[in-house]
Amino acid sequence: MNACGCGHDNLRPVDQAIAELLEHAPRPPATERVPIDMALGMVLAEDVVAPRPGPAWDNSAMDGYALRACDLPAEGGFLPLAGRVAAGDEGLNALPEGHAVRIFTGAPLPIGADSVVPQEHAKPSECGVWLPACWPGDHVRRCGEEFLRGARLLEVGQRLRAAELGLLASQGIASVAIYRPLRVGLLSTGDELCVPGEALRRGQIYDANSYSLAAALRGWQLEVGELGRLPDDPTACRSALASAAQDWDVIITSGGVSVGEEDHVKASVEALGELRLWRLAIQPGKPFAFGRVGQTAWLGLPGNPVAALLCLQVVARPFLLRAQGRREVLPRAMPVMAGFDWPRANLRRQYLRAWLTSTPGGMRVVPHAWQGSAMLSGLCGAEGLAVVEAHRVLRAGELVDFISFDTLAA
Repeated sequence: MNACGCGHDNLRPVDQAIAELLEHAPRPPATERVPIDMALGMVLAEDVVAPRPGPAWDNSAMDGYALRACDLPAEGGFLPLAGRVAAGDEGLNALPEGHAVRIFTGAPLPIGADSVVPQEHAKPSECGVWLPACWPGDHVRRCGEEFLRGARLLEVGQRLRAAELGLLASQGIASVAIYRPLRVGLLSTGDELCVPGEALRRGQIYDANSYSLAAALRGWQLEVGELGRLPDDPTACRSALASAAQDWDVIITSGGVSVGEEDHVKASVEALGELRLWRLAIQPGKPFAFGRVGQTAWLGLPGNPVAALLCLQVVARPFLLRAQGRREVLPRAMPVMAGFDWPRANLRRQYLRAWLTSTPGGMRVVPHAWQGSAMLSGLCGAEGLAVVEAHRVLRAGELVDFISFDTLAA
């Protein structure tokens, strides 16, 4: 126990614990190549460079008329039309001097044209079109103005969202190299747990953690193996952990890491591998633990449902995303004015379930009434987490960090 610096009164600061987890994150999984329509949420395993400039040729940004700006006087003037070009057309070879061309958004700019006048500013007639004066480059997308051929479009470690997939498709890239999904084996512990749908006996509770934790993990595009529920038996616990270590990249357990006589997970991990970290200065979630079973990383979450899910999202998520190959792994907090007082400093950092509300004085963050570590309704009624640092007394109107659940879901 002394090797991990986890004395009875030694609670590890949250940021320090996350940094330690990141230091021990395993290498990313093996790579594979997939079509881009199967790559949503996946993590790039190699840089992507542009095979052509963007745009690939000068084109119109508007429906209107292409021309040479110098062909119009300062007060505007009339130009005869020399043709029409739409998106998908090869375009005209050259624009005759003193003429304009009817053009549509995305259509290639005729050779010699240097500007486009939007159609709403034009006055067409049977003989041509009257156009106001313009400047060279108006409403023109120049070849390569966004990026040149060979430019790095995306970097290894980026998560592929809708925008990234659109960019790949716009460059004609049909497949990408990604890291295969991290494989996470998930175990809940406790004789009291019962599967939803079954009748409860006296003293039993339904297993919420298996469902909430698996859902969060799958939301990060990780592969989840739901390995069942462990009884409060040390032999069964060691056997299940040893088996999971053979088949999964990471093991996650919920419950069994506190100080009760029936909490056998932590002791089993120490018997099979190593306990690196235990007990954080966080509320809820103090019993969080980290170590390895054999050579497989293990994350031990608290048993209370809110504490388990928040520790997964706040503490374990950066580790799991780094193990998946992600480059950016820490959630972004935004400072918001507190709509509440926190009059008594706490020894642990508080993650209050909260929502944002608009007031005449600006946006305020307000905590939910239910803050217990087993009160899932408070979590459901919140938009995110208000973070009150350890030892801090907070007054309404002061700034406090707010982490949106949307940030933690990706």
